[in-house]
Amino acid sequence: MTLKQFLITPAAGKRLIARAVAEHPLVVRALKSGTVAIIAGTTNGYIAEEVLSSIDQKKGFSRKNFFRGVVLPPGQTAAEKGEKSFPGDVIIKNGIWQRGATIFDVVDDLKEGDIILKGANAVNVQDRQAAIYIGDPHGGTIGTALQAVVGRRVQLILPVGLEKRVLTHLNELALELNAPDAEGPRLLPVPGEVLTELDALLQLTGLKAELIAGGGVGGAEGSIWLGVRGEDQEMEKTAELLTAVSSEKPFEF
Repeated sequence: MTLKQFLITPAAGKRLIARAVAEHPLVVRALKSGTVAIIAGTTNGYIAEEVLSSIDQKKGFSRKNFFRGVVLPPGQTAAEKGEKSFPGDVIIKNGIWQRGATIFDVVDDLKEGDIILKGANAVNVQDRQAAIYIGDPHGGTIGTALQAVVGRRVQLILPVGLEKRVLTHLNELALELNAPDAEGPRLLPVPGEVLTELDALLQLTGLKAELIAGGGVGGAEGSIWLGVRGEDQEMEKTAELLTAVSSEKPFEF
């Protein structure tokens, strides 16, 4: 058994997660005979690319403006980055991309066997729970999506990078952030399948990884170090995969 360490930038992590989602058995099944709703978000932009590529319909999609809200450094706005009109979520029904459609257009028609993909803003890896910032007074896209998730057993998958890891139990955080005297966005922990870089690597290679360090500068800010142990042949496959995603450039507008 060999132990190797790999540096994963936030962008590389998004690409790794995206590749795993595109091969996720439930997603593959829903693409053939069901609906896959990829709700706009920066991580989901990578996922949309991979999923649309898997069904040969990537042409015309751009992840540069595939979000409703985005976190930028203090003093910067999306408009200053050249924000354009919102293109809609990526809704794929029976293998066909419904261009321009949103989760609001299809939520009432979703049923058991369909998939909703929604990014998150916080993840507690130990608890296997993710939570979403809420700025909309009506609960935003996740408030709408939960109608189908809870009401009709639609599968919710939450792709989220380990850069968003928190240590506090998310229910406790939500109680604090949602209190009447608190300011800023609210927080909603949601029931769903959490999919981080650790889960993506396990799915794609069969190897378990461990988060062993983090951080960096010069473009490596927010990066994670993963320790992976396996046999030589397994490690070769893992190194090939992680080398392929390691060249992913930071998100650009």
